[in-house]
Amino acid sequence: MAEFELIEASARSRAGKGVARATRREGKVPAVIYGARQEPALIALDPRTVMKELKRGGWRSRLYEIDVAGTKTRALMRDVSFHPVTDQPEHVDFQRLVAGEPVKVAVAVHFLNEGTSPGLKRGGVLNVVRHKVEVIVDADHIPEKFEIDLNTLDINDNVRWHDLKGSENCKPVITGRDFVIATIAPPLVSAEQVAAEAAAAAAAAPAKGGKKK
Repeated sequence: MAEFELIEASARSRAGKGVARATRREGKVPAVIYGARQEPALIALDPRTVMKELKRGGWRSRLYEIDVAGTKTRALMRDVSFHPVTDQPEHVDFQRLVAGEPVKVAVAVHFLNEGTSPGLKRGGVLNVVRHKVEVIVDADHIPEKFEIDLNTLDINDNVRWHDLKGSENCKPVITGRDFVIATIAPPLVSAEQVAAEAAAAAAAAPAKGGKKK
């Protein structure tokens, strides 16, 4: 199971555009935690915390534990709205997670042992079809990542959904087929390389009408 990233926040008493603007004037980013058939929780975040998470990338699939005066809520960051001119975050939406309830989340795919893959060592190219896979999984079993071991894969081999390590408790959003995650394609040959090889072969061949020595 993935680890939760702790975020500290403060409570907001009221909703509304005017209150949200006042929160921003105070140097905070207004946010809300919704879902799980509970009342939305209005909170405010330090903008530095928000920017840090956005710069890390993958924030839509990262798990957060939001601490509001000692009360902790587990959630996914679902959406961020930005100022049209400054591009600074203006509002953040979190989806509340409850143990035992299913949630849809995109999980990143990590590739292991690229250096020892027979296909890659022979010049093959790793063609990644899906860097992330969207799945439905209980909130208490969300994996941190999926893994694929390339150690035995050769050219023209592929890896599919059933090959993913860490997918045991997950149901893919794509159904009805064992879809491809990645393939090891044959080496790419450029037009320049083909022309160079043809020129070298022509230079090595005897001239027309000439004698071989």
